[in-house]
Amino acid sequence: MHGLLPGGYWDGDGQLHRQFELTAMTGREEELLVGGEIGSASVVTEVLSRCLRALGTISPVPPEVVRGLLVADRQFLLLQLRKVAFGDRIRGSLFCPWPDCARRVSLDFSLTEVPVEEASHRAPVHSMTLSADALGDDEAACAEVHFRLPNGFDQEELSGLLAENEARALTLLLSRCIVRIGPHTPPGDRRVAALSPRARAEVEEQMERLAPKVEQTMETECAECTRAFLVPFDVQRFFFGDLRAGAALLYREVHHLALHYHWSEREIMDLTRDKRRTYIDVLDNMLLGGQNCGA
Repeated sequence: MHGLLPGGYWDGDGQLHRQFELTAMTGREEELLVGGEIGSASVVTEVLSRCLRALGTISPVPPEVVRGLLVADRQFLLLQLRKVAFGDRIRGSLFCPWPDCARRVSLDFSLTEVPVEEASHRAPVHSMTLSADALGDDEAACAEVHFRLPNGFDQEELSGLLAENEARALTLLLSRCIVRIGPHTPPGDRRVAALSPRARAEVEEQMERLAPKVEQTMETECAECTRAFLVPFDVQRFFFGDLRAGAALLYREVHHLALHYHWSEREIMDLTRDKRRTYIDVLDNMLLGGQNCGA
């Protein structure tokens, strides 16, 4: 599979890489995701580095490059892997959130319907000028701020803290992403912590505006009460959930193919899901045909 990232990766020479070549997961990657912590950023990095054949002129793509991808680019690649592994359709069910209804609602939509917004401005580092309200009466405050957008490195470092202390995690994220305040490069944690709440909000809003996005909510309608509501769609957790649901099937497929073809576990786990299913379909048809002939 080929495509363009909504954001892109800037290498050390200042070159932007957006074109990617993605290959399907084998049983090895499926097993790695199944065994990893749900939503684990480090496991996502490992799987993407195995499945990314090329990123622009970078080939192979090492984990360090995958960690340097913007958050939305990583989410976008997971969507593409999900399409290859499980198809384009998303099916499921949930309960209507309106208390006077609470009926079960069926979900059925295409991944191509998930809104993806490209970066409004591409640069390795962005700059902005804080407003007078953000600076307040502090005459020593610096109005010019330079920052980069959050990436996989940040996800791996802060994911654990985010679940425990969201406010602390967001403060550390700003400290990691702000690369310069006025003449100070790097600004240091103390200067970042000294930013006013208004200044922090302005930087966060600018980051949000400039970053590419993969929509994390989908709108649907209850068939019973006909009222619309938003459904959270966490790409990473959804992707992990699909694979965990099929974990037992993976090992049954390995057993089935090993029993009849006498292949090793390593050989079978090196196959993609589609290849395993193709061989199993051929084998099942042969066994069924043999039973019919015997009858």
